[in-house]
This record gives sequence, structure tokens and C-alpha cells, in this order.
Amino acid sequence: MPREQISRWPGPHPGDRAGLKCRVHCLCLPSAEIKSMFHQPTTQERKNGNPVAENFRMEEVSLPDNIKEGQVQVRTLYLSVDPYMRCKMNEDTGTDYLAPWQLSQVVDGGGIGIIEESKHTNLARGDFVTSFYWPWQTKAILDGNGLEKVDPQLVDGHLSYFLGAIGMPGLTSLIGVQEKGHISAGSNQTMVVSGAAGACGSLAGQIGHLLGCSRVVGICGTHEKCLFLTSELGFDAAVNYKKGNVAEQLRESCPAGVDVYFDNVGGDISDTVISQMNRNSHIILCGQISQYNKDVPYPPPLPPAVEAIQKERNITRERFTVLNYKDKFQPGLLQLSQWYKEGKLKIKETVINGLENMGVAFQSMMTGGNIGKQIVCISEDVSL
Repeated sequence: MPREQISRWPGPHPGDRAGLKCRVHCLCLPSAEIKSMFHQPTTQERKNGNPVAENFRMEEVSLPDNIKEGQVQVRTLYLSVDPYMRCKMNEDTGTDYLAPWQLSQVVDGGGIGIIEESKHTNLARGDFVTSFYWPWQTKAILDGNGLEKVDPQLVDGHLSYFLGAIGMPGLTSLIGVQEKGHISAGSNQTMVVSGAAGACGSLAGQIGHLLGCSRVVGICGTHEKCLFLTSELGFDAAVNYKKGNVAEQLRESCPAGVDVYFDNVGGDISDTVISQMNRNSHIILCGQISQYNKDVPYPPPLPPAVEAIQKERNITRERFTVLNYKDKFQPGLLQLSQWYKEGKLKIKETVINGLENMGVAFQSMMTGGNIGKQIVCISEDVSL
């Protein structure tokens, strides 16, 4: 199946630099000392601030000459930027499963790479591996026990898909809809997805249809994204929240009300959706990207009037954490891969090239600059 991409930003591929086997580039959060040393005047606002590319800096570091037993040396191929990372920029992430990034330490997140050298019994040179805590480096030495070996055949060789549709965002969308959506085929249910053109939203809407929703409506912020949802992904309607009255557009798109709401954004948009939800309906609380730049608890409390609607109509709204469903990961990945190979699940990416553009990619993703999954390509070289 041909790979679909929305855009690929120009830029160098750091890749494997000749003569620099033990030299890598990394990204760190700047501290006052490093900022001075490297002439970077931007300060790191850890609360109530919008992330900018200058919150990150790149420098060269050295890897040890030898790896220890149980370790592997990897070359990074692709890195992921995701909304949850904004929480890691705070001094307190507000969760018990995410640790904050420390100033002047290497940033981490979802990543995939190829093993160049291994001293781990279950991992070999040439294996492709992923991790939720992959350092933002062109190369790294990692504990093999923290890596997961992946099969390129699951994604028809498109390795970056392991960071998106056939990875954590895909699992979040699938398991969230399955566990919290209460979809019953043939029940004429209407599903609404906010942040519908993003990594999770674009998948959740398609999954809603596949599991039996009769109508799926997406909310996004541009005309291009609306067309993407309806023309390419099969959404029945799309609402542009930046144009016109959202409540009126939603009523027109959901004449029978809303039964399932996949919430990626929170804030005013979610308040509007909740006001049009049916009795005994369900909110899948995937994310609250509109609130991540504010120092508020997660999930943020609803305004009193909206909370009253939720309670009066018996609308479920529970915090959803995909990491609580690890027993469903393997069957979930196989299901997502099958749908993809059958052409039932369409995958889109926005790709930026180069480790030096990680901050640019993160800022763009947080402000809606991506369609589908935001990926940063570090190297496409899989030769050894």
C-alpha cells in the first residue's frame, strides 16, 4: 500500500556521519547556565507558557567507546512529538506515569531506530526497536530491556508508522473507543471527534465507523483539514471551529444529538459538544490540548453549567490512560495493522527533517500545524 504523507519539510538528515561514530547530536532543555554558554537568550517558561522552538537547543556530545552488557547502540530513524510532552515541560506533570523533563538534560519521547551494536541477549544488530523514552539524539546507547523489537512487515516497511497509527496514538484511539465509547453496531450512534485532523483524532473517527457508528463528525481549525476529514477519511461532516457558530454547525451536523465524544482538546469546544450530548452518552477523554499551556489539573474541571448538564444527562467523563491497558496492546496493534493493509484505515503524516527541527515540529504540532501524525525524520539510512 503506498505511503501517504501530507508534507515533508526540507532540511538536512543528520543520519550517520562519517568519521563521527561516537559523536551525536542531542536536544536539551536550556538552563540559565547553558543559555549563557551558548548565547541563547530565550528563557524556559515552565508554567502558563506557549512552547516555542527556542525552548530546545542542540549540541554535540560523546558516546562511550564501549557498551555494557545488556545495552545496545542505536541509530535514530524517526522521533515523535506529541501533545502530552507539553506536560513534561512543567515542573510537575500532574500524572503518576510521566516524569517532567529536567533542564539541561536530554529530552526524550517516542522514537524508533536500528541497532548498530548489541550486548543484549534478545536483541541483535539490525533489529528495529522502539521506546516511549527514546532520547532526542542521532545515536544513543540504551538499556535493551527498555526497548521493544518491532516487525517492519506490520507497517509494510513504513517504520514511522510505529510512532503513529501502528503505535501509541493508534492504540490510544482504538482502545479508547473500544473501552470508553460504548459503541454498539446498528444503534444509530453519532460520534464527534475534536482535534479530528491530528494523530489520534484522525484515527478515532475512522475507528468509530469501523466499530459501528452510523455518523462521525470531526471538529478542526482549517478548511483544508475539513476537506481531509470528509474527502479522504470518510467523516460524514466536519466543523471548522474558527469560522461561524460552532454550536449551530454542530446541530446541523448532528441532528440526532451526540452519543460518543472523543475529546482531544477540552475548553470551549468541548463545552459546546457536551451541551448537545444525549442522555447516557459517553465522553472519551483522550487529551485536553487547549489546556496544556495552563497550570490546571488534568482533566480540568468543567464549568458549573456544563458540569450540571453532564450530571443531569448521565454523561460519562472518565480519565482515560492507555497505559492501563497493556494487555490489549498486542491484539490492538495487529488489528490496526490489518485495517491498514486492507485499506480500511488511512494514515497521514506531516514530516519534518532533521534533529535541529525538533523544536519547530513540537511548536507546530501544539498550534495545529500538522495534519495526521507529526513526525521528525532523523535518518532514513537503515544500512549497516
